[in-house]
Amino acid sequence: MTATVAAPSLLRGDRALPRYAWLPVFSAMGALLLLLGATANAYGYHRDELYFRMLPPAWGYVDQPPLTPLIAHATLALGDQPWAMHVPAILFAVASVGIVALITREVGGGALAQGFAAWGYAFGTVTLVMGHSLFTASLDLIVWPAVLLFVIRVFTRTQPWWWVVAGVVVGLSMYNKLLIAMLLVGIAAGILIMGPRRALASWWPYAGIAVALVVGAPNLIYQAVNGWPQLQMGAALAAEKSGDVRPLLVPFILIELGPLVVPVWIAGIVALLRRKEWRSLRWLPIAFFVVIALVFFAGSQVYYGYGILAVVFAIGCVPAADWARRAGWRIGLVIAAIVLDGAVSILLSLPVLPVATSAKTPIGAIDQAIRDQVGWPQYVAEIDHVVREAPSSRTAIIATNYGEAGALERYLPPGSPPVFSGHNALASLGEPTASTTRFVFVGAELPRAEQLFRHCAIEGRLDDLVGMDNEEQGQPIAVCTGPMVSIRTLMQRLAHLG
Repeated sequence: MTATVAAPSLLRGDRALPRYAWLPVFSAMGALLLLLGATANAYGYHRDELYFRMLPPAWGYVDQPPLTPLIAHATLALGDQPWAMHVPAILFAVASVGIVALITREVGGGALAQGFAAWGYAFGTVTLVMGHSLFTASLDLIVWPAVLLFVIRVFTRTQPWWWVVAGVVVGLSMYNKLLIAMLLVGIAAGILIMGPRRALASWWPYAGIAVALVVGAPNLIYQAVNGWPQLQMGAALAAEKSGDVRPLLVPFILIELGPLVVPVWIAGIVALLRRKEWRSLRWLPIAFFVVIALVFFAGSQVYYGYGILAVVFAIGCVPAADWARRAGWRIGLVIAAIVLDGAVSILLSLPVLPVATSAKTPIGAIDQAIRDQVGWPQYVAEIDHVVREAPSSRTAIIATNYGEAGALERYLPPGSPPVFSGHNALASLGEPTASTTRFVFVGAELPRAEQLFRHCAIEGRLDDLVGMDNEEQGQPIAVCTGPMVSIRTLMQRLAHLG
């Protein structure tokens, strides 16, 4: 293997950069592309994808900016099928592997270190989950490492204009999430605590912030005009999930890339604090811990810090390669750890087993993303059966959550009653007509509905027929008549965030 700084192809100031390791990096990207492509149509839509598909294009929504739903609508040109919806996520994941390897190279990592980074990251648990289905977090696979790469270049190349490049990416990312603010807080805290503080005395970082605000201005204006709905959404998620997220955060960090490569990213943190040549990057460990702390206190999703974890891992591959190069068996040990972690991650994160098998193993219980891809056509068929038992032009279907609503929108036959929901942005997309007399309620909304109608009767229960214990399995399908409040009041009562 080439030495860490051997055969430089580029020179930045007085610092030689290793060559980009095209073969190991591109082979990892190709393997990931093939794997994600092969499993793209294995189960079905994820509930989030059904939701994105249902949302009309808009400047923003109560729960998110406009970009991911817009990307979802663009995939319909390929075909209204799960595999088409998964294509952008696959491309984001594959591209992010190249960016992670660039970070390893930027701090002096040669071919061996870049290979470790590319293959270890490509088959990390979260990379596979976010690369299989289209989530708002799928684009973050690119955004967070790219921002950190450009900020790292400010210091490794002594070129402060990279702040502006980072600002452009931050501004664009605001159309997908405002979560990037966590990363910016982490970077600022790290530089203030560990230095080099002189970087903040320059006008370049503030130019980067200004560029980010200008690029992201339309989305920020939308948020301000509409009362910052994403802050309300964040509070709702924290109230709903924090009890589960906070206890699971540290264990989850240990499995995000795989437990066997934890020593690699720990080595990255230690080396960043100890290596003289990385003195200007000592802010990164502080940024990492600040971001993890912010995720803990926000209490919304455990994977929000994955982008900075991937960067710490990419840097940790440099000392890992230095250690491994001292003996051939050590290289084999690191490769074995990456391969074993990758194999377990594939099994847990992707629909590689028959769905009935996954339902009977711990995989279904461990991976919510897998659970949320199962049963949608079957559930809709069961709901449609109840709807057609007493056909009426005055029927409306009310779904508890956006997954149910999106599945009904996708799979109900033409001429079916309209579908409504009070969940998140769907609450603003319309309401049943005043002439509606028969309401088919789906899911956990029934207890609330029973308080608003004179009569409600359960006519069936959702069953995916394979026993996958997801959010819908066993939920009631009920018919309610005799509303005791107006339609508008009914839908206002059913509106909820989460």
